[in-house]
Amino acid sequence: MPHRVFIGIGTNLGDRAANYREAITRIASLPESRVIRQSSVYETEPVGDADLKGPFLNGVLEIRTELPAESLMRLLLAIERTMGRKRVPGRKAAGRPRYKPRVIDLDLLFFNKEMRGTPALTLPHPRLHERRFVLAPMAELAPTLIHPKLNVSISDLLANLKSPQRVTLARAVTTRPPASRREAASR
Repeated sequence: MPHRVFIGIGTNLGDRAANYREAITRIASLPESRVIRQSSVYETEPVGDADLKGPFLNGVLEIRTELPAESLMRLLLAIERTMGRKRVPGRKAAGRPRYKPRVIDLDLLFFNKEMRGTPALTLPHPRLHERRFVLAPMAELAPTLIHPKLNVSISDLLANLKSPQRVTLARAVTTRPPASRREAASR
């Protein structure tokens, strides 16, 4: 029986729209998996360190997969590496994540209704309920989905979020693939 999975996508380095599209293509090609739906693409202000220059493109994919959660997570990390993401080894300072600019960031948000906390994987994603850039696209795809740990719907989490972060729909021109020379000449 396939697993219902939600994956967060984020990028703020290089050609963000191309990075975003490439990540979706790579996820769609994972074995025993298929993309069911994708949210709109949102442009969001960076969260965290002052080092994060420039806005992110963020969104969420819903997929179905036969893969176990750990295998899926390993494949998502491999996609990040292949696309040029460099993770800094070592422990996070005082339990706080280190926020850095990134070519691509793929987060396993929900895997069915599983709850787990291992060194390799925490489900659901431990900070998704604090992030407007995750909740807004999640609310598009699954507004009535109940967070299994918090026992609150995605739409209620979004409505009650006390975050000043600005999240707006990305303009179509930002996310659309570049026109071919022939298409551009015919305009």
